[in-house]
Amino acid sequence: MSDQPRRPRRPAKPYRRPKKDPVRILVFEALRAVDERDAYANLVLPPLLRKARENEGPEKFDARDAALATELVYGTLRRQGTYDAVIAACVDRPLREVDPPVLDVLSLGAHQLLGTRIPTHAAVSATVELARVVLGDGRAKFVNAVLRKIAQDDLDGWLERVAPPYDEDPEDHLAVVHSHPRWVVSALWDSLGGGRAGVEELLRADNERPEVTLVARPGRATADELLAEEAAVPGRWSPYAVRLTEGGEPGAVPAVAEGRAGVQDEGSQLVALALAAAPVEGPDRRWLDACAGPGGKAALLGALAAERGAVLLASEKQPHRAGLVAKALAGNPGPYQVVAADGTRPPWRPGSFDRVLVDVPCTGLGALRRRPEARWRRRPEDLDGFAPLQRGLLRTALESVRVGGVVGYATCSPHLAETRAVVADLLKQFPEAELIDARPLLPDVPDLGEGPDIQLWPHLHGTDAMYLALLRRTA
Repeated sequence: MSDQPRRPRRPAKPYRRPKKDPVRILVFEALRAVDERDAYANLVLPPLLRKARENEGPEKFDARDAALATELVYGTLRRQGTYDAVIAACVDRPLREVDPPVLDVLSLGAHQLLGTRIPTHAAVSATVELARVVLGDGRAKFVNAVLRKIAQDDLDGWLERVAPPYDEDPEDHLAVVHSHPRWVVSALWDSLGGGRAGVEELLRADNERPEVTLVARPGRATADELLAEEAAVPGRWSPYAVRLTEGGEPGAVPAVAEGRAGVQDEGSQLVALALAAAPVEGPDRRWLDACAGPGGKAALLGALAAERGAVLLASEKQPHRAGLVAKALAGNPGPYQVVAADGTRPPWRPGSFDRVLVDVPCTGLGALRRRPEARWRRRPEDLDGFAPLQRGLLRTALESVRVGGVVGYATCSPHLAETRAVVADLLKQFPEAELIDARPLLPDVPDLGEGPDIQLWPHLHGTDAMYLALLRRTA
């Protein structure tokens, strides 16, 4: 035995309870809801923020807290694909073997390190503290080790390491750099056409936070009234559109709170305006919105119909969504009716309407700015699921319009399988209809495509990627 005296043990450090950061805890709750329940962030986040603002304790949220939480949630979801590639390079196991809550915390930390101006030490320490609160001290050590590896380089440096060279695999390169699934990159590129520059502009636009756009419903509010609000500027194309440039709270606008105005993307407004402007032969008294939920287009169409003495019938299959349509139309200056009905088995007689809008269910690839999580949720096989419904709804719409009347086929997706392919198939099956050129109906809007249909784009028009084809019933 050694005669050397033993060194006295250092006293153990007292256990320090983790600091609870209400902003990052809220962000984690939102990310988990999106992951676990397939929820949409734009539906989950507002009630979480409202609850946090109503807290009267020391952790009360202010406007800066809400803005930071919103940026962290949406930024993490938008760049999820890129951050997954970076995290995969920093762990010793496949990502599918990392517990989803741990991966959510790592993604949030990666976004703070690579996608914000938060200082490195603050981003790491705040995320590790969050991990201690929601994951426990053991897994927080793993989070700390991974984040310290990520912090060794900036975003550009990581992209050089994890993205394949463009010359070797253009689509996979763009998928990693711009955080879109490869199949979505391919589909958008096919729809847009052109070279690398255009599709990169589109993918970058998908990753930008969209402005809040309001619509002044004719006969109930004016754009000038909305422009009196702070940080409000005119829309780019629609005479009824007003943009809130600093992310203002729409509910605080009196006209919105009273239902005289609403939140509606300008692309959605343009679809309604083009249908309303299309020439019809004969009377123009009965309009139909055959897929009206949640009611934005119906409210605008109802107001435009009222100005001409026409009546709008708004139909929606799901009763709860029909309720949203009724709420949006409440107070319309002219007569209207809302029904809960299946658009493929309508209760109305064929040939009953002069104008019909059918905004069909789709993959939603045109709204990735507002619903960034949809890009990770959708799969190519979803197209096959929507195809029969889209064709069935368009056929019923063509049967519902009278000879000389017009049908607008709209979808919030630029995917060719949901746009031109559907229209082309129906024209083969329904020779009593013809395409009419929709572009002259929006004379102030550039870059609408080769026609006669219309495709809007986030990077060209600042709107969702809405598609519209106008068809006239000829016989």
